[in-house]
Amino acid sequence: MTNSLGDIQNSKAIIIFGANPAVNHPVGFQHFLKAKERNNAQIIVIDPRYTKTAAKADYFAQIRPGTDIPFMYGMLNLIFKNGWDNLEFVKSRVFGMEEIKKEAAKWPIEKVADVTGVKAELIEQITKVYAQNTPGTLIWAMGLTQHTNGSSNTRMAPILQLALGNMGEEGGGCNILRGHDNVQGATDMCCLSHSLPGYYGLSEGSWKYFASSWNVDFDWLQGRFKSPEWMGKKGFTLARWWAGVLGGNPGEDAIHNAGTNLKALFVMANGITSIAQQKKVKEALDNLELAVFVDPFVNEGAIVTDKQDDVYILPGATQFETSGSVTATNRSAQWRDKIVEPMYESKTDHDIMFELAKRLGFYKEFVAGMGKGENFTWPEDATDEIARTIKTIGLTGWTAERLKKHQKNWHMFDEISLRGYGEMAGEYYGLPWPCWTKSHGGSPILYNINRSVRDGGMGFRNRFGLEYNGVSQLAGKGSAPRDSFFKDGYPEITKDNIEEILGIKLTEDEKKRIGKNWKVDTSDIIAEKSIERGIAPYGNARARAVVWTFADKIPVHREPLHSPRTDLTKKYPNFADKKDHYRVDTRYISEQTEQDWAKDFPINLVTGRLVNMNGAGIENRASKYLAKLTPEMFCDINPELAGRHGIRDGSMMWIHSPQGTKIKVKAKYSFSVSEDRVFLPFHFAGVMEGVDYTHNFPEGTKPFAWGESANTVTNYGYDIVTQIPETKGGLCRIERA
Repeated sequence: MTNSLGDIQNSKAIIIFGANPAVNHPVGFQHFLKAKERNNAQIIVIDPRYTKTAAKADYFAQIRPGTDIPFMYGMLNLIFKNGWDNLEFVKSRVFGMEEIKKEAAKWPIEKVADVTGVKAELIEQITKVYAQNTPGTLIWAMGLTQHTNGSSNTRMAPILQLALGNMGEEGGGCNILRGHDNVQGATDMCCLSHSLPGYYGLSEGSWKYFASSWNVDFDWLQGRFKSPEWMGKKGFTLARWWAGVLGGNPGEDAIHNAGTNLKALFVMANGITSIAQQKKVKEALDNLELAVFVDPFVNEGAIVTDKQDDVYILPGATQFETSGSVTATNRSAQWRDKIVEPMYESKTDHDIMFELAKRLGFYKEFVAGMGKGENFTWPEDATDEIARTIKTIGLTGWTAERLKKHQKNWHMFDEISLRGYGEMAGEYYGLPWPCWTKSHGGSPILYNINRSVRDGGMGFRNRFGLEYNGVSQLAGKGSAPRDSFFKDGYPEITKDNIEEILGIKLTEDEKKRIGKNWKVDTSDIIAEKSIERGIAPYGNARARAVVWTFADKIPVHREPLHSPRTDLTKKYPNFADKKDHYRVDTRYISEQTEQDWAKDFPINLVTGRLVNMNGAGIENRASKYLAKLTPEMFCDINPELAGRHGIRDGSMMWIHSPQGTKIKVKAKYSFSVSEDRVFLPFHFAGVMEGVDYTHNFPEGTKPFAWGESANTVTNYGYDIVTQIPETKGGLCRIERA
């Protein structure tokens, strides 16, 4: 999120792609409504179904799943033709917009209407309203990301904002809504398989930096891997871990895992029953040698498996039984105090990990980074370790002491700007990163050059070199943040260029202590000297509309793997198959062209959330009060579509996927979905393909609601960059049960 939920109140127009904040973020949605009420903001919703958010919108476009790029190119075509783009912003702060203009010209409004299913007049109306009511903010969530070209979607949206000059503005930006509490924090700490904490890569230099920061020997750390080269390889993802178990079996995608399959799975507070391809998940669980689940409530991964031995359920403590910081969707941190001690036999996550480290023989190394030996204070010393280490996103200022002070004085911050007053003056609530130094106040709006760096201002990061094809990647003249010593674009600050860029002289002592560049400078000299001169340590460059390292240098439309428009799959084919994609060979064009999927599976399948549940629903369905609101799994189906298949409201129906899986659910008539699609909530589990597994719950732990998982029938398909599953653009067929 470039801005914050509170900042949405500054918007004059709010366009929402693939998100339903009225249901998924009901507290945060109040800021949308306040913008509408106080600021007359125009709310525009682009979604495959009529949601509760759409009910509050001024304009609603019921788009065909997987066609967001054509829709946005149609908007850009109109914006460029009518001169609604911000030419000065683009000239000084963007690279490659001319390529975008060429692609947009290929999308006249009638063509966009045909591909997206949205009337041309409505697209024109939406574009004019959004372009002429600035600043405008663009919102998205999983409806935009969970596609084979989700990475292109999430590039397309910022490009639209760049063209209009809405980036780095109060009331503007791209505000991505995270799905759960602390998802942003988990991502920042890189609970991922392709990077280190703080988004550091897997290069040897990065590993050596962390070895030093963790106070462990690099050779010892490298020795934990099968061989040195595996230290720099991406691992399996959450989306396809199961392929690591099943690889080598007939019909399975090939894996690249040093000649061995995965044998053990350790799940800590993750609802693996909410990821795609649930039948494969079950098959993989059945074939593991060891499965361990840590959760306050029984993880249903342990329930749906037929595996009888070496399945362990460890009772994890809740957030109320521990303390520490969490990170909100706007990059702000919030400290939480422990309310009660862990109850019964439950243990906190860190205590469980400590015990494992002791038994596996590396506890001393595991806690060494805190610098206190075994006499550390948790979580304060761990929080300070993070602050000392993570420079890439600017967490230096996130000391436990400062975060606790914000918690105690939360009432002394403005809800819209996040600015503190009184004792908290000069700081923004939660110190939204980058918080460059121990005295920096945080950065509530990314890329804002209307503020000084000391006050949270910055340009775009210089991350991809100084030029490309002879074109400078540094920002243009006069585009530096307010009060900058250097008024134009400049490179990231390093030990070699700091004196030249900042116009200073370092002392001999500073030259000895300073790090190679701002990302590894634990002395903090680069950050502190840069702030003094009004310079952002990471440079001041142009935002890239062209990404030369991606499969598609600019976003282009590609039909979903399983598309209802077979005629368009030939014109807009998906990607070439990708070998060794997070250790798994992944099918794209071969899957798309295997057969005419729309012939046998003519109905679009859309999944989403319910207001009373989140994720896999493990916690929510264990509450009889929340479960009573939605006591059973269901399918929203248009009465006309249901009638053609003899399905009555409240009767049972089968939903079949292209992968040969099926689920049995209750039909619920709804005009929120059109006649060519159905909607499923993804919070249920315990039943698979009509078979009830709830007898596997330990006595007294069975939830108050259970049912088929929507993700048993979500289709095969994974993003070309991130491998996020394509759960928002699949197909199915239905029949009366």
